[in-house]
Amino acid sequence: MLFNSYVKREMVRVRFAPSPTGYIHVGNARTAVFNWFFARKNKGSFILRIEDTDVERSKKESEELLIKDLKWLGIDWDEGPDIGGDFGPYRQSERIEIYRKHALELIEKGYAYFCFCSAEELERERERILSLGGIPKYSGRCRNLKIEESFERVKEGERAAIRLKVPPDEEVLFHDIIRGDLKFLTNFIEDFVLLRSNGFPSYNFACVIDDKYMEITHVIRGEDHISNTPKQILVYKALGWDYPEFAHLPMVLGSDGARLSKRHGATSLDQFREGGYLPEALMNYLSLLGWSSPDGREVLEIDEIIKTFELERVGKSASIFDYEKLKWINRQHIRKVPIERIVEECIPYLREEGFLPTVLSESHKNWLSNAIKAILSNLETLKDVKKEFQIFFYFKPEEMDEESKKLIIEENSRKIVSELFSKIKDLDYVEWDEFSEIVKKVGENLKIKGKELFHPIRVALTSKFSGLELKSFVPLIEDGSKIEFPLKILNVKDRIEQTLKFISGD
Repeated sequence: MLFNSYVKREMVRVRFAPSPTGYIHVGNARTAVFNWFFARKNKGSFILRIEDTDVERSKKESEELLIKDLKWLGIDWDEGPDIGGDFGPYRQSERIEIYRKHALELIEKGYAYFCFCSAEELERERERILSLGGIPKYSGRCRNLKIEESFERVKEGERAAIRLKVPPDEEVLFHDIIRGDLKFLTNFIEDFVLLRSNGFPSYNFACVIDDKYMEITHVIRGEDHISNTPKQILVYKALGWDYPEFAHLPMVLGSDGARLSKRHGATSLDQFREGGYLPEALMNYLSLLGWSSPDGREVLEIDEIIKTFELERVGKSASIFDYEKLKWINRQHIRKVPIERIVEECIPYLREEGFLPTVLSESHKNWLSNAIKAILSNLETLKDVKKEFQIFFYFKPEEMDEESKKLIIEENSRKIVSELFSKIKDLDYVEWDEFSEIVKKVGENLKIKGKELFHPIRVALTSKFSGLELKSFVPLIEDGSKIEFPLKILNVKDRIEQTLKFISGD
């Protein structure tokens, strides 16, 4: 028998159905993003469904966190557990009676049966098959029990699961939008569990029931679910239902070709959020894990992706999660975002580092905006602001690196720093234009110019061999020194004086 029957519906309806057992893995986030792009492109509905039938691992707090993370990423939904909808409830734990009803229906139709085998019996059977070099598969020992007898045993309190009677010697054929026609032989599919003995449904059963009830038109998920698809189609056919279209996305792997895990780096949405990635940059990058834009561009606005997104442009090959490329894309988005938003999102990182007070005055805000503009091009992530701001708040000549130390103790460097200090020691505030003129006169007096003049001054002011342009840096430390911060910002005069003391060994 050839199973190949799905119905195309006018209204696109897709779903993302995570289990609330922890944080959202970036691979699952990619699945959510592709479903969302597809729904928005086709002016359809995106449904959030919570698969919480794993009683021991499912946590309400995890559900709240995954909703928070999805919203941060920029994904919204038309129906879901928090906003309701016409096809709810949207938590599987609230749909138990629906599953039981259809499982019993399949028993009555002769397509399923009660299985009274204990976990211990099943494990012994599994070990026996393995010892013989076989592939573990349920033997079907309860398959031919009389229905009346089985119902009587259940009525008397005996625990039983419900299994589907998988028809032998048949083919299950379905068309995958990404992979083309796929075929599976039923002889390699065991009589799998529909309803566990604790009353909760298996993934493959609940998935079918929910997708049918919620009128899902397209199931878009990872390729690790390909082997589940023939099982689900068998359930659809047993219930006499048409099934949705399927699209299985390529895997997301680490740089070594192994499945992406913590050893490769950040893997969950909350880690990327805390790591200072912009949500639109992460969503942009996730779109490139299997899909490509028609014009080949990689830095894209979300609206641009939606406009051109097609499942037919998704490849079959696994995608490598490239952290460096993500940083590069994030850097491009940081430069495109209004500076006001960047400033606002950098504040928590700077407070965490002890650079900012709890309450910011207008002076703090103005200085902060100017400082972030100055270092903006150095930011790969917003979290980098902590490192970039150290140049303003930390100044310890004795801790400078060897390269800087070697330069600043040279004879010409000593003369430049000494001459510069003599000209600014009586100034309370140094304007950039004034500072620039002073440096020019120092150079003329000592007959030193160019790199030989400015490099020692940079080291004297920052204790670093390279960094922010002095034209930006000098006004920032001069203005910052007049504002009260948790850590004091030293002005030009104080920094030059400390450098002189260091050179002199005082």
